[in-house]
This record gives sequence, structure tokens and C-alpha cells, in this order.
Amino acid sequence: MTGNAPIRAARMGDCRATLEHRGDGAMIVRNINPLGPYPRSVADRLDHWAAAAPDRVWLAERDAAGGWRRVTYAQARVKARNIAAGLLRRGLSAERPLVILSGNDIDHALLGMAALYAGVAYAPVSPAYSLISSDHGKLKHIFDLLTPGLVYVSDAAPYARALANAVPAGVEIVVGANPPPGRETTPFSALLAERDDAAVDAAHAATTHDTIAKFLFTSGSTGAPKAVVNTQRMLCSNMAMTTAHFAWLMDEPPVTLDWSPWNHTAGGNHDFNLILNNGGTLHIDDGKPTPGAIERTVRNLREVSPTWYFNVPKGYDALVPFLRADKALRESFFRNLKLMWYAGAGMAQHVWDALDELAVMTTGERVLVLTGLGSTETAPFALAADQTMIGAGVVGAPARDVVMKLVPAEGKHEVRLRGPLITPGYWRQPDLTAAAFDEEGFYRMGDALRFVDAGDVNKGFRFDGRIAEDFKLATGTWVAVGPMRASLIDALAPWRRTWRWRGSTAISSAR
Repeated sequence: MTGNAPIRAARMGDCRATLEHRGDGAMIVRNINPLGPYPRSVADRLDHWAAAAPDRVWLAERDAAGGWRRVTYAQARVKARNIAAGLLRRGLSAERPLVILSGNDIDHALLGMAALYAGVAYAPVSPAYSLISSDHGKLKHIFDLLTPGLVYVSDAAPYARALANAVPAGVEIVVGANPPPGRETTPFSALLAERDDAAVDAAHAATTHDTIAKFLFTSGSTGAPKAVVNTQRMLCSNMAMTTAHFAWLMDEPPVTLDWSPWNHTAGGNHDFNLILNNGGTLHIDDGKPTPGAIERTVRNLREVSPTWYFNVPKGYDALVPFLRADKALRESFFRNLKLMWYAGAGMAQHVWDALDELAVMTTGERVLVLTGLGSTETAPFALAADQTMIGAGVVGAPARDVVMKLVPAEGKHEVRLRGPLITPGYWRQPDLTAAAFDEEGFYRMGDALRFVDAGDVNKGFRFDGRIAEDFKLATGTWVAVGPMRASLIDALAPWRRTWRWRGSTAISSAR
């Protein structure tokens, strides 16, 4: 039985909590530990590691020849500052932000870091709005909402229709390759060639915790995408919360392989900043958990032995057959692994059991499998489980400096959050902003939680579905959709492996 095997050591931070019952029926849950100081700007961490470990690889991606293109912390700092000078010269700001239409790559990362250096807001936008949509309606909505001053695409060829249909005339387009005919563009190399250290230093010094770092868009699956304001305070406090929870990250620079998109809070905030904050190395995975793409992930995992690994449950499920069939792949994957983190949906028990089995088969130890709860509006790391809170559906307890209010709602406990990680609102949509917060300033997540053990708050919480998803039968009985879905996944395994639920944080670091 794998349950008797020891768990590989991974130093975790203290996440014990206190519980307060209020007279109005609400409950307040807080982490007992203070958060401590955190940077003023995300870019401060690039400065730190460029000085402390200049030759350490920060980012790596596959090149055209199939090898790895790498950039060190010192190289990235020089490039990002040069680009920042170009952004400042163009007068970009939150009112005229940088919009990135492309997926994950090193140049995308350098542009984002340049914007953070310069105090210029940027918005990474889902490539699906450009590449899949036939009318580009959501992309046009995004441009109308943001009024960007600069748009970037790594390769303009697949984006040609979107650029023609959605990017307003007069908005500068920066292109990495294949500039579109009929429209003037700027080569990315021109941005790299700019330099103005005095201007960049002045802009960086003027950055505060209230400076808008980026806009991240909700999925728009049930309406037009909303631009969630992400401030430097949100991102920097979240970096500190994450590192305080995964304390082993301070003992050794983390190494990961990650495909999760940077236009999403899980990939672009949680995963990306976890590596940056702790001086680690992020290998950009050109694979995905889909047929025909998972094979690229497998190829990469033969060459990269992660210490921290993130995927959605579907991704782990897709990896299991390859791990089971390939001893060398198993040994590479589990060699240095301290933690498998998942989000986006609940993990089916058969997937969890398979990961335990394969880890024990390979190393004689189990490897921690954990998750948490959060959303785009929470930066996203709000609740997280530790080694005492293992189990499918367990999302842990509040991170440091997070105050959680549990409000009675139709027999459940609705989650509301307050703290430095919470967004100030939705860009240029004050009505939606007002509706997102209660009278005490708590952000309404729309999710429900239940105690793992009602007598001990330190056993953590389980995800209990979306309040808006639940419905009442004609008999008057409420149906809890989230738990029902998880039960169906387990009951129908392996014929039905997972569902992605619309509009839900689920068991997730990302909505």
C-alpha cells in the first residue's frame, strides 16, 4: 500500500489559523503568522537575482533547432531595462497600456518585466481571442476597454486577421517575426536596442504598491471579459505569501517546467512569480495536456527534472500512462520533485492514487500532492493546503495576511476575502467593482467551503462548490453541483476523467 510509504521531505511554512464566531452568524478565519515585508515592485526581484546569481538561468524555451534557448538573470535585466526605455519613450501608462497577444515565450517575459520596471501596465491576452474567434468580438471589446498604446505579437502570420480586424489604426504593433503586409510595424529588435538608464531608474523609483502592474482578463465564458486590475501590492504580497507557505523554496532555487498560460493568473502570476521571487529556473513547456501536445511535455520532462511542478488534473491524468510505461521518464520526473501542485478542477482519486503509486515505485517515497483556492481577483494565492491537509478537495487554510469571512448561504459557507492580495476592482467598470465587494470590503468569491473537521480549523477546508451553480429541485432540495461533479468523476472513472466547470474557481489557483 502506497499510503504506508513516507512522504518526501519538503519544508512547509506554518499555516495554522484562528477561528472567530461572530454574532451575525459569519465566521472569521486568519492565519496566525504575520506575512512580513515584501518588495515594492516585482522587478525588484530581477534586480536582486541579477546581482546575487547573475549567471543562473532564469528562463529557457525550445528553439527552432530543438535545443534550449536560455536567458540568465543578468541578461534578462539588461534586456528588460532596454525595452522599458522604449515603453517610456512611447508614453505608455495604465490609460495606454501594452497589450501582448502571444503565448508564453522569453520575449513575452522580457516585455512584461520591462513594463513592471517602467511602471507601465500591461495586459497579456488569451491567444484564443485572436486565433480561434471568427469575428474577434471579445478581442475588440478588450481593445475598447483598454485603449492600448502598443500591441505585441511574437509571430504576426497567425495573428494577421486579428491585427487587421481588431487593432485600431494608429496603435503601434511590435512584431517578433513575419510583419503583416499593408501595415507599418516595429521589429521587436528595435525595442531591445533602446536604452535610457536615467529614465528607467526614475520611473522604477516612482513605482509604488498602488501602481497598476497588469490587467488580467476573466475567461468571459458567461459574458464579456472583465479586466481585473492587478497592482504591485497584489503581486508582491502574493509572492511573499507563496514563499512563506512553500518554505523549502528558500532553501534551494526551484526548477520547473510549465505550460500554463501567462494570460491566466495561475501561470502568469502564481507560477511565474514563484520562480522569479526565489531565483529559480522556469523551462517554458511547448506541450499541453491535449492529444498531440502532451508528447512534447513528455519530451521536455525527459530533460528537465523539476523540483516544483504544476498542472491541471487533466494534465496529470495525461502524464500517468507515459510515466507508467517509461522508467527513464519516471526517474527524471520524480528525481528532485518536492511538490505536485494542481488547480483548475478537482483531481479524481484514481489520478491521485496513480501518482502516489508511481512515485513510490520510482523513489520509495510519496511526493506531496496539494492544491489551494484563489481567483484572478486574489492574485491568486489565497488559501493553500500543507502536508497535514492531504486529500482530494482539501484547499487548506488562508495564506498569511489573508482574512477569510465565511457567510451562511443556503446551508453552506460562502467565502469572502480581504487582504493585500485583493484587486481594487475591474478596470473602467465601477458597477461590477461595487458588486464584487460586501459592506466590509470583503471580496465575494462566489465559492463555498466546508470544514474538514468542524472541531478543528487547522484541519483546513474542502471546496464545497460554487454558490451560483447550485440549484433547487421542485421538491425544495438544494443540489450542490461541485460535490456532485466530483463524486461522478470518481464513480465514472476511467470512462469519464474530468470536467472543466464554467465560471468556477473549483479547486483552483486560477479562475
